[in-house]
Amino acid sequence: MPHPPVETTSFTYGDYCHWPDEERWELIDGEAFAMAPAPTRIHQEFVVELVRQIANGLQNHPCRVYVAPFDVRLPRGDERDDQIDTVVQPDVAVICDPRKLDDRGCRGAPDWIIEIISPSSAVQDQVRKRALYERVGVREYWLVHPHDRVLTLYRLDARGAYGKPHVQALEGETAVGVFDGVTIRWPAAEPAADGGPGAGADNSP
Repeated sequence: MPHPPVETTSFTYGDYCHWPDEERWELIDGEAFAMAPAPTRIHQEFVVELVRQIANGLQNHPCRVYVAPFDVRLPRGDERDDQIDTVVQPDVAVICDPRKLDDRGCRGAPDWIIEIISPSSAVQDQVRKRALYERVGVREYWLVHPHDRVLTLYRLDARGAYGKPHVQALEGETAVGVFDGVTIRWPAAEPAADGGPGAGADNSP
């Protein structure tokens, strides 16, 4: 979904706010990455199912779940919003500190982020965003590979680092580490001909 940086100029959230509404972008350390306007159907099915289960599981929690497009500003310190050089739109973000939420989205690291991987987003999600989310203190980071039906899960350790990931098939249940009592039950794979969450054909852009 994201493409290479459009140019080498360093951008900020102040620039980002003036770009056309019909275009979707992310900024990582000042570099601008264009995002595809419409995710694939399999991507959307996974997002909808994950958000449904997360929202149900958070009924007795103060945490809130949000889906893209939803701006997450990640400042380096206490700089003004228009000076922030990193703004991302995770597929799914869970924020437990209400002080981070405002009308623009979220300022600060979410507690839990999920990205749905496609071939065109693999480097962005598995390399750039992994390093970014570790740096800013995202407590739990899930990468869902829908076509291979694999989950790669990172959790911050006592050193504030992700370390070795937990990797599992998308089957059975996976417990969420950032709060108790919430698990994700993975849907069974569907026949490839149906093109659903278990389909083997890659329809990603």
